[in-house]
Amino acid sequence: MQCKRCLNEDREWFYKGSKGWYCRKCIAFGRAMVEEEEESVSLCEITSGAYEYQLKYPLTPAQENVAYALREAILQDDVLVQAVCGAGKTEIVIPTIASFLRQHKKVCFAIPRRQVVLEVAERLQTYFNTAKVIAVCGGHTDVVDGDLIVCTTHQLYRYAPKGIDLLILDEPDAFPYRNNEVLFGISKAVRKGHCVYLTATPDAYLKNEIQEGRVICLKLNVRPHGKPIPVPRVIKCPMGIGLCFLIRWLFAHKQHPRIVFVPTIRMSVIIGRFLNLFLHCSICSSKTENRDAVIEGFRKEGNGILIATTVMERGVTIPHADVCVLQANHSVFDEAGLVQMAGRAGRDFQDPTGDVLFLCTEECEMVNACVQALEEANLSCGV
Repeated sequence: MQCKRCLNEDREWFYKGSKGWYCRKCIAFGRAMVEEEEESVSLCEITSGAYEYQLKYPLTPAQENVAYALREAILQDDVLVQAVCGAGKTEIVIPTIASFLRQHKKVCFAIPRRQVVLEVAERLQTYFNTAKVIAVCGGHTDVVDGDLIVCTTHQLYRYAPKGIDLLILDEPDAFPYRNNEVLFGISKAVRKGHCVYLTATPDAYLKNEIQEGRVICLKLNVRPHGKPIPVPRVIKCPMGIGLCFLIRWLFAHKQHPRIVFVPTIRMSVIIGRFLNLFLHCSICSSKTENRDAVIEGFRKEGNGILIATTVMERGVTIPHADVCVLQANHSVFDEAGLVQMAGRAGRDFQDPTGDVLFLCTEECEMVNACVQALEEANLSCGV
């Protein structure tokens, strides 16, 4: 007894209805009947010439080395590309995507968050301008098949079983994929071949897979512009004094977009109201109904202030952004999240330095580990 969609084998999750046995573990995606014959999901043929691509900038020598190694290794093994934030992970996988499309094989790029799906799909379409690149996420499910599919991890169920030749999982250590047995099983069920994992902060599962030899790890610790990753300045002080430091920091960096990360939605509202007494700012959290419009407005403004929860910690790129994390020692955050938040700064070729400030109410091992990880990444590549 095994579910063909999420690969569940626990008999307690199966139920026999009027049409036969089905899996209740992934019932949120509709009934997956166990006794139906296993056939790969039917998808359209790859368009002729879909593999042709043109990057906006050529890959750096360091990116080329990883891209070539990935293209060879993925034929035999699952591969983790462990690259620092802003290293160009998407661009690194382009040659591998092209290689599969040339062989008329289906490629899917799965991403945790909807906003990033839309951004990556748009970027890939500019690279593969003759291919049909589709985004599949909330509000974009009318068309679910193309040459190159970019979807949220929740939408992967549409391609099970075995509809995808190459699966690229972006940020597998992030919510909602991390520790989600159903999404993990679906990601296994959809693929005919191997998987590429992309992240700067692999979790314990991926680290163990590497140690056991089931996943090959390719590392890249330098950004395309060759400048060091911004290492956070850490200030430990009471919350009230921290707010004074925050206001001073906001005025000192008023020429740039400023992202202020806070640990909770409630705090985002409180800090937003406080700052709006004398500075205009926007708020972005999982409760923000017009989140796409807020992010796009912040990006276009060029020197605005965005109060954000962890929904902004990964994937979204804001040129010239500086970053402050308020209450960086809060239990909501973890080392990986802090690394990702710091990674929003210094990504632009015209402004490769950026500024990152962590405000803490007390000494914190997690914050120290984040700082150490970024310093070691810079040392490992000699920048």
